[in-house]
Order: sequence, then C-alpha cells, then structure tokens
Amino acid sequence: MFTVGISLYLGTGIEKNREIIDKAKRAKVKYAFTSLHLPEERVEDYSKEVNALLELCTLADIKLIIDIGPRTIEKLKLKSIQELKETPITHIRPDYGFTSKEIAELSNTFNIVFNSSTISEEELMELKGYGCDFSRFLAADNFYPKPLTGLSIDTLVERNKRLKYMGIKTLAFVPGDLVKRGPLYEGLPTVEDHRYKDPLLSILELRSSALCDIVLIGDVDITEELWNKLEKLNSGYVELRADIRKEYSFVRDIIHHDRPDSSSYVIRSQESREYGTPGKLFKAETAMLRSKGSISIGNENYLRYSGELEIARVDLPVEARVNIIGKIDQEDIKYLQYIDKAMGFRII
Repeated sequence: MFTVGISLYLGTGIEKNREIIDKAKRAKVKYAFTSLHLPEERVEDYSKEVNALLELCTLADIKLIIDIGPRTIEKLKLKSIQELKETPITHIRPDYGFTSKEIAELSNTFNIVFNSSTISEEELMELKGYGCDFSRFLAADNFYPKPLTGLSIDTLVERNKRLKYMGIKTLAFVPGDLVKRGPLYEGLPTVEDHRYKDPLLSILELRSSALCDIVLIGDVDITEELWNKLEKLNSGYVELRADIRKEYSFVRDIIHHDRPDSSSYVIRSQESREYGTPGKLFKAETAMLRSKGSISIGNENYLRYSGELEIARVDLPVEARVNIIGKIDQEDIKYLQYIDKAMGFRII
C-alpha cells in the first residue's frame, strides 16, 4: 500500500522531534528516515539521542530508516553491527564500506534500504546470488539539497520500473513546505522539478508516474495543512474541493475510488454504482459543456451506466448521456491526472 512519511534529524533536538512525531502519529505515518553521519549535525551524545529517537518512533509505531556507515557503530557505542539486532531498528540503509556479502547477512535480520542512485546492476545480481529475499529490500533514491542537481522524473521512472520488476519496493523524497533543512534551506527533493512545487502534487506524481511505494518529506517540518493532507493520503485518499448542485449533494463526503483500470479521460467512481439504478434513477437533463474538472453522473440514456459518477481529466465533447452536477475547484484540478489506479478521493 502506498504511504507517505517524514524525515527526522538529530540536530533538530529531541523536544522538537517529539512534537513532530506526535503530529506524524496523528497523520498515520509509518516510516521516517534519519541519517547518523551528516556533517552539519552537531550532537553531543549520539547514542543517547538516537536511543531517544528510536523510543519515540517505537511508541508511535513508526519504522525508522537509519542511514548508517561503518563509523556509525562507534558513534552508537556498539562493539559490532551485529549488536544493532538488540535495538528496535528494523530498516537500515548501509552506506559505503559494506560488502555485498555483509549486506546479504544483514538482510536476514533487517529490512535493507539501499541507495538506488548508486547501486549497480552487477551488485544487485550479486545480492541475488547470495539468496537475498528482495521483498525485504527497499530502494531509496537520494534527496538533493543543491539546486539543479536532482533527477528528472523520466530517470526515476526508468530506474523504478527495473526495480519493481525485481520485486523491490521504491522510495523517494519531496521537499517540505515549512522548516527547510540546512545548510542551503532550498528543499530536499529527489526530482529537481519538485523543489518549489506543491508537495501534494509532487507526492501524487511520484505515486502515479514514478511507481513509488513510499514517499518521504525530506525537510524538517511541514504546515498543518500538509499534515492534514498526509493523514488523508495515508488513509488512501485525497480531498477535492468542488461546487456541487444541491440536488446532487449526496456525492459529497463519500470516499470514492477510481477504477484500477484507469481511463486517461475520466476518473470513474467505483462506489457510485451502488446508488445508480440502470435507466431509472437519473432523468436526462440538457446537455452541457464537459470541461476539465467537470463532475457528471450518467443519466437514464446511459442504460446500465446510469448513476456512474465521473470527473473529466481533460476537456471532453458534450455528452447527452451524462448530467453535469458540479465542477472541481480550479486550484485542485491539477491533481486529477494523478488520481488513478484505485486511488481514493472525497469531494468536499
């Protein structure tokens, strides 16, 4: 199931992280990322701070993906990486310094998150040769603090198609919309075009076009508005503001789902068939313009499709077999192309 998570940084401080994790729990966040070897992180006692962060995440039922290197073990005051097994850590992202054999051995205990930006086809085949269960692997792309260094969406799509074929889940980052992380404070996207975009739009694009299973906010904190949107996304739907004719107000506040076999032209509500009765329920009305964002219901002339709710993704010809019942707000029309493959939506 697609899910959206966050990033946590030791330099933010335990109290601020506690506040963020409380918000994340309310937003049904299941994954968080942190790195233990960022040069700008100034922490007096790594072991103490990491253990406190792990405890907070465990209590919130959040799986913490830890970016580790060989020096991390020393910082955590452990004698060997095997001692990580005694901690609540479930997902590790091994950095430079680990052999394929070592990673294969670690995968028996941990979910392995590898850097899909740097791992080669040969290394993946080597891991497969060691008998690795790729269902326990997650491919995470980098985030790019420096402007103009992020990936193109096409590059990410091509890479993720290959990884998904191998049974590996995929992860990418989008910037936040409140507190940016230093030292540049210009967002932490995987895809360069997302650096200054609406985060919700970027998240939906990564899910729909780039085949991502998990999207994480790369920056430190986000607005309350975005927290609310994350809670909806993690419940499987997005909210779409719309003007609806009063007599059709029953379509509001239902969680609809686009059909799994998505159309490029319209979003088709699976749930609307439950209140549609072929040829009886909706009398035909005067045909109206069916522009992008128009919400329609099939009328009696559509026979067994009478009652089916659709939202136009593009401008369409006038159709006498549907009644136009409303219109998505202009600000939310941009989301329509990415509400596909059984994605949920609620009209508000």
